[in-house]
Amino acid sequence: MKQVSLATTGFELVTKRTRKRVFLDEMNLVVPWTELVGLIQPFAPSGAGAKGGRPAFAVETMLRIHFLQQWFGLSDPAMEESLHDTPLYCEFARLDPGATRLPDESTILRFRHLLEANNLSLQIMAAINATLTKRGLLLKTGTVVDATLIAAPSSTKNSSGERDPEMHQTKKGNQWHFGMKAHIGVDADSGLVHTVIGTAANVNDVTQGHGLLHGQEAVVFADAGYQGAAKRAEATGVDWHVAMRPGKRRALDKNSPWGKLLDQAEQLKASVRAKVEHPFRVVKCQFGFTKVRYKGLAKNTAQLVTLFALSNLWMVRKRIIQGTLA
Repeated sequence: MKQVSLATTGFELVTKRTRKRVFLDEMNLVVPWTELVGLIQPFAPSGAGAKGGRPAFAVETMLRIHFLQQWFGLSDPAMEESLHDTPLYCEFARLDPGATRLPDESTILRFRHLLEANNLSLQIMAAINATLTKRGLLLKTGTVVDATLIAAPSSTKNSSGERDPEMHQTKKGNQWHFGMKAHIGVDADSGLVHTVIGTAANVNDVTQGHGLLHGQEAVVFADAGYQGAAKRAEATGVDWHVAMRPGKRRALDKNSPWGKLLDQAEQLKASVRAKVEHPFRVVKCQFGFTKVRYKGLAKNTAQLVTLFALSNLWMVRKRIIQGTLA
């Protein structure tokens, strides 16, 4: 008779604290679940379907699954399989891994569509940022703006035989890129994202600059791509500190007092602008989002908003946990 492993009975003697488990335990503590579930609940189906189908899964369960997708770069089918293969994911989603019914890819897809149809990703970010503001982690005195390219599939070997018409190509340096741009406005003190705009890759950064402001800042920092932002028709009177163009900075005479002062001023502005690179690093390197998953700007922008909202929590998770335990 084959001996039954304790691991299959739920009585594991040793549970290693893997990095993935530590990550999920930390995020479980810092995500404001009650507030987010309250936002989504009015739009979610309840009870059995109109034709007497199976009861819907709890909103919190589906939201937890949705966040797992963002953190680990999982498509809807991959998320369904992971729920069956990875007990840790079921544990995080408050599901019994031995249950006869787990959310399938269609259920996961419908929940994402529910968020997109009701523009709930923006409300999720607003709720998370409101929580961070109450804790004194998100100030509103200054903003840093920037944009990054997100690749999209450039192949035409698909059912339609064409690229996504809402994506475009642009040249950066000597290299061409096809996809979209994620424009973000970041708190100049903490580096936390407060505004996200998604556009095609060929949209000039300066055209989106004023849309990235929340309206309460007194000063804005930006790289050389935002030259002329203060002179645009939509300018609101805030003080723009835009980087000097690289060629002009290289031409400075750093041996002269004036040239030296100008170079030092550029270094100070660069030290503030560096804050905007942190959310990009989290989304691209920590969460693995380097290529769009869906077709069209609206769906991908909704995902980006959620990703940057979650990146805010990840960046300050230690401070939140320490404050909660203190």
